[in-house]
Amino acid sequence: MQEKKIAVVTDSACDLPDSLLEKHGIRYVALRLLCKKGELRDRIEISPDEVYTLLQTEIPKTSLPLPSDVTELYDELADGGYTDVVHISISSGLSGTYNMVRMIAEEYKRMRVHVFDSKTLSIQQGYIALQCARMLETTDDIDSVLAAAQKMRASSAGMYVIRTLEYLRKGGRIGLVEGVLGTMLQLKPIIFVNGDGIYETVQKARGHVNAIEAMVREMVSRFSMKRVRLAVVHGSVLAEGERLLEKLLTLLNVEESMLVSVSPVLGVHTGPGLLGIIALQV
Repeated sequence: MQEKKIAVVTDSACDLPDSLLEKHGIRYVALRLLCKKGELRDRIEISPDEVYTLLQTEIPKTSLPLPSDVTELYDELADGGYTDVVHISISSGLSGTYNMVRMIAEEYKRMRVHVFDSKTLSIQQGYIALQCARMLETTDDIDSVLAAAQKMRASSAGMYVIRTLEYLRKGGRIGLVEGVLGTMLQLKPIIFVNGDGIYETVQKARGHVNAIEAMVREMVSRFSMKRVRLAVVHGSVLAEGERLLEKLLTLLNVEESMLVSVSPVLGVHTGPGLLGIIALQV
């Protein structure tokens, strides 16, 4: 019987830094941004900072990875002797990526491809991919790894505060009336991806500072008695992200932490100034 050689694949919405992707051999397929000058692969042909410059003149549309990018990556892995792929996808409730990858996986003959719907995004998705890769360094039991991924999704949370509702409104993510009213009252929603893998508002606070403080309280209330892996994500506000992470390290029992920029394809929908907190129970 052929010995298993297993790769972990995810997509560019995972927000994992290149250093961790490389260290653990995690590969990703890029989602795409469609703008006036053409089609750009997320994180490859446009950087996090570049997307905020672009938003000053236009709001690009976002799109799935190219099917050919997925199959070409699978072919490359198969050529490298891999027998199996564990593919951790962005939430099916937020993108059609999962369903597209699942259909490709069903038809792909050169390897067994196991597609997992993370039902989330950003580092919450990234931590699942990272922990799967770490597990597969010591086991080839894919079923146990996928079962662990389900538990990780259930024992993690991610919350986000955006500085302006403009990009959610223009992108059709919230109703026009709510967007106008929220702007007038300076209401800032604290957003998370619920168990069904779709956006939901936890609560709203008046003003950006109050919203950040409310987000911190909410995360501390959920994880104060637990040991966690912790991440702060930001949209071109590095200093604010550093301060937020420093504060959280004093409030939570943290085993591992990171501070990362949100990917361009996610930044399109939130605009500059996003701050988010992701925690995964160890």
